[in-house]
Amino acid sequence: MKKALITGASRGIGAACAKRFAEEGYDLVITCDRSVDELENVAKSLHEEFGVTVNAIRCDVSDEASVQRLFKGLESLDVLVNNAGIAYFGLLHEMTFDEWKKVLGTNLDSAFLTSKMAIPLFLKNHSGAIINVSSVWGNVGASTEVAYSASKGGINAFTKALAKELAPSNITVNAVACGVIDTKMNAVLSDEDRSALMDEIPAGRFGSPDEVADLIFKIATSPTYMTGQIITIDGGWY
Repeated sequence: MKKALITGASRGIGAACAKRFAEEGYDLVITCDRSVDELENVAKSLHEEFGVTVNAIRCDVSDEASVQRLFKGLESLDVLVNNAGIAYFGLLHEMTFDEWKKVLGTNLDSAFLTSKMAIPLFLKNHSGAIINVSSVWGNVGASTEVAYSASKGGINAFTKALAKELAPSNITVNAVACGVIDTKMNAVLSDEDRSALMDEIPAGRFGSPDEVADLIFKIATSPTYMTGQIITIDGGWY
């Protein structure tokens, strides 16, 4: 039985990914840091619907000790989806250093910590796939989202570099650069802002978590020659 680890899986893209992999018969390890009740509900629902094993584990993916506990006892792994992430909206000069560190820790340090722990498991089978959830802001940057943009730009460079490192071991590393996806992270937008954004997007709408999850599953099961790619899903926006 194949196994996938998905971070930030209590809702949104992470929960949709968990469902997509469960549909294909993968056993799962899913994590979050705060919404534990929601995470456990996801685990229960997927186990009941698809009969797969789903371990829901609270984990602060920006903390090394927490990630080490997550991987303790995990003997095999086929796919790692680094989805956990937070946003910060505001001017850079009004941002505190602790707020900066929290964004970079959750969005970028986490990928280092989970990948570091997952790679030895992949090497045992000479196969594996890492998919990092990035953003179009990692490609082009966003005003009032400098820390978020920096973290996602880091994810993109991390993805390309690690892909080169792991390609000889038959392990792929790719990223998905999301446009505006209809998740709780974007629920802070006003109706006016949402409407203005939709007007900018050629597809005329926001993406859905299910669409991103379907792309991530396809990447995870693609030929191993596809690695080091930053694949954009944004309705033609960028």
